[in-house]
Amino acid sequence: MDSGRAQIVERGVLTAPNETWDVAVRRAEVIGRLAAGLRVGLAAADAAAAELGLSRRQVYVLLGRWRAGEGVVSDLLPRRSSGGRKLGRVPAAVETVMAEVIRSRYLDRQRRSVAAVYREVVRRCRSGGLPVPARSTLARRIEALDPAATATAREGADGARRLRPAGGEPPSIEGLLQQVQIDHTPVDLEVVDERHRLPIGRPYVTAAIDVASRCVVGLVITLEAPSALSAGLCLAHTVCDKRPWLERLGLQATWPMSGKPHEIHVDNAVGFRSEALRRGCAQHGITLTYRPKGMPHFGGIIERLIGTMMQMVHELPGTTFSNPAERGNYDSQATAVLTVTELNRWLALAVAAYHGQVHGTLGQTPAGRWAEGLAAGDRPATVTSETAFLVDFLPVIRRTLRRTGFTIDHVHYYSDALKPWIARRDGLEKFVLRRDPRDISRIWVLDPNGHTYLPVPYRTLSRPPISVWEQRAAIARLRQDGRAQVDENALFAMVEQMRQITETAAAKTRRARREVERRSATPAPRAASPAPLPPTSPPVEGCVDDEPVRPFEVIEQW
Repeated sequence: MDSGRAQIVERGVLTAPNETWDVAVRRAEVIGRLAAGLRVGLAAADAAAAELGLSRRQVYVLLGRWRAGEGVVSDLLPRRSSGGRKLGRVPAAVETVMAEVIRSRYLDRQRRSVAAVYREVVRRCRSGGLPVPARSTLARRIEALDPAATATAREGADGARRLRPAGGEPPSIEGLLQQVQIDHTPVDLEVVDERHRLPIGRPYVTAAIDVASRCVVGLVITLEAPSALSAGLCLAHTVCDKRPWLERLGLQATWPMSGKPHEIHVDNAVGFRSEALRRGCAQHGITLTYRPKGMPHFGGIIERLIGTMMQMVHELPGTTFSNPAERGNYDSQATAVLTVTELNRWLALAVAAYHGQVHGTLGQTPAGRWAEGLAAGDRPATVTSETAFLVDFLPVIRRTLRRTGFTIDHVHYYSDALKPWIARRDGLEKFVLRRDPRDISRIWVLDPNGHTYLPVPYRTLSRPPISVWEQRAAIARLRQDGRAQVDENALFAMVEQMRQITETAAAKTRRARREVERRSATPAPRAASPAPLPPTSPPVEGCVDDEPVRPFEVIEQW
């Protein structure tokens, strides 16, 4: 039985010109009669030669081709003489000159034209007393180069990507949360602020999708550019029960998909290579895998998810579409109506509806595939405290403990709980501190034994919560004002002054409104300091919610 691996050759049945094919058919009629006999005498060969207009020698050659072949017309298609082509009639010294000029002048990032390269060949040949080759000879040498290697040399790795096969197969994924793909993108939508309902720009979305079930397991909308914090927030959303989050949004939608991934698959962006993300994943036993460079299909599932989400967003008022050409004269800012919170609600409903639709690749709904996995015993572990989990993914800072506590960027932090460590600080190394950039009113300090995180607030508790972006802007403003030394009092005074200016300008400028909205997204301060958090919270088994998904408009499958 044919294994399917035999090579099938096109021998001219379709590619031979009509005149050439007719000659071969006539030859087959005459030569086929001759080949029927055991021996072909001179008289028969001469008669066939006269009939075909060939010499006796050519008749015997055709007879040999017929018998050596398969006895089909294409065996007798006329063959062209090479005429000496490709027989190396160019002197070796000239070949060397052309090869060197192609290497040094053509295969480089300057991307010189064939004409410019040929002029250099002519110059070198004449200066060396060598015959000058034709330009077509040089062009054939260039055409014979490997296209992918040529594109890499002239355009770089990205330029050669279109010429290379996809290469490699993504690994097979079977179990729930065996692999989760995560990526960020700007949302193709202008959003408005909560107070003035005026445009503040485009937010960013970080999404996570479970490869096995195609369920969206994490989704975060921020006004900050993608970073390690965005990835950590998305992971925290992935591992925790989403019912409290949905309740805060005022939704009755069902989104039971949550749990700790075995592996997260990300691209090679800087935000995914931070120490915080690497250490956090290691802490929780999550394998952090980077997409092979030059193989975007390894992240195709999350790319399609984000692409489909943006296509849906293009139907909302205030969309920016994918590019200016597609947007045309549409005024995105004038038509914007949704706030970040409202966009979160809309996307949560869209995701809930998508989970209830049959997926073409799976042949069932993502929610059904998730429930099937749970029924088979594939129950992902969740975490009980989102805060405890997120702390392990916050940016890492290392500082020495002093009598007054810790100082980070001119801000002092202190707690009575630090006293035992202060007494023996001379024998301790630098402490590992973590800080949420959205709210620096407290830091998380890892105890010297590496067992628990201790929340440590501002030393001056009356200070307002601020973000790290406000802090940096205030420091920069103080430097501009000529302040050689920046102290905490001046820093917070500048922050307050900048906030007042921003509030006044919010009704007038888009940037100011965005700054106000970013500040309003800062996590609310707690009335009392919470108990120390362990680096890893104990897992509990997730559960499936049998409540049906609320209907929504038809959404393209991700």
